[in-house]
Amino acid sequence: MSKRDYYEVLGLSKGASDEEIKKSYRKLAMKYHPDRVASMPDAEKKAAEEKFKELQEAYAVLSDAEKKQMYDQFGHAGIGGNSASGGGGFGGFGGGGFGGGQGFEDIFDAFGDIFGGGRSRGRNPNAPMKGADLEYNISVTLEESAFGAEKEVKFPRTEKCGTCNGKGSKKPEDVVSCKTCGGHGQVLYKQGFFQVQQPCPDCHGKGKIIKEPCRDCRGSGLIKQNKTVKVSIPAGVDAGSTLRLTGEGEAGLNGGPNGDLYVHVNVKAHSVFERKGKDLHCEIPISFVTAALGGDVSVPTLDGKSVKLKVPEGTQTAQILRVKEKGIKPLRGISTGDLYCHMFVETPVKLSSEQKELLSQFGETAAPNSNQHPKGKSFFDKMKNFFSGE
Repeated sequence: MSKRDYYEVLGLSKGASDEEIKKSYRKLAMKYHPDRVASMPDAEKKAAEEKFKELQEAYAVLSDAEKKQMYDQFGHAGIGGNSASGGGGFGGFGGGGFGGGQGFEDIFDAFGDIFGGGRSRGRNPNAPMKGADLEYNISVTLEESAFGAEKEVKFPRTEKCGTCNGKGSKKPEDVVSCKTCGGHGQVLYKQGFFQVQQPCPDCHGKGKIIKEPCRDCRGSGLIKQNKTVKVSIPAGVDAGSTLRLTGEGEAGLNGGPNGDLYVHVNVKAHSVFERKGKDLHCEIPISFVTAALGGDVSVPTLDGKSVKLKVPEGTQTAQILRVKEKGIKPLRGISTGDLYCHMFVETPVKLSSEQKELLSQFGETAAPNSNQHPKGKSFFDKMKNFFSGE
């Protein structure tokens, strides 16, 4: 029986590229591999095995540049009719797999991406890599968060070794090419016409061996040190905000950039003010005389200055009065918040005899359920309705 055209076997047109040949073979080899067809009926299994042998033979020729050139020019006569199995490539199917014991899992490892993406390839250990990011928690006062500040933070991080300038060796001549891999960092394992690259076991893929490592970094090129960094706290920043300092993280590898430093901001509790968004809140104690008659009181603000606040006549405890634009201008925003003053009517203590007498006289002139005491009147009305069953 005459042999089929090798391009036809692989489902390709003559002149297909190396990449197309490899891709088509991988797909078909997985489809007809003995491990995949082991559960088929005998007739189908035998046909798949013959197809797989045919694929091996076609790929053995078309993947070899010299053989491919002869085949393209003279056809099967140009290669003397040799097949892959007859030339010492793949063995038979006695073991249910490739010659040398290479089964379905081995071919999957070799090709990785046959089923769409497959397994990830190893990273080149000599490629530049960005350093790891770091995090730091910082506490600031309410004033610092409102008006901005500059703080210093101290933390340990990995940096390029200053002794060897990150080279890992005492002298440049101490770094030599790895003899095992010839400086390539990869070693090639062959099995039939499959070739699998793996990191060199001696240099771990770097391609270099350090004969005498640096005494400080022990050959890593990196060293742990305490670092002090100035952090600019922007005006208006709120608790829970995160500031990013580019390049202040761990040192990169192989000349890669440093990672970043993320500073998480916490705002300390204030003795007078409480922040809610861009507004400030505070409690203002006033005398019952000021609450009853009204008047002006001095109110503190966050910038250290005080303002006059007009307290209306008849002010009650917990009543809120607003001072416009005495809050905080947020980090992202145009308008400044307000200051909300919560009134607290303070009961006097340690009264003199004269003061007690005056208060007694005042108390006799106003009943607790009169219109002069709106909350008291409301309470007594409710109590009266409760006892009357209304």
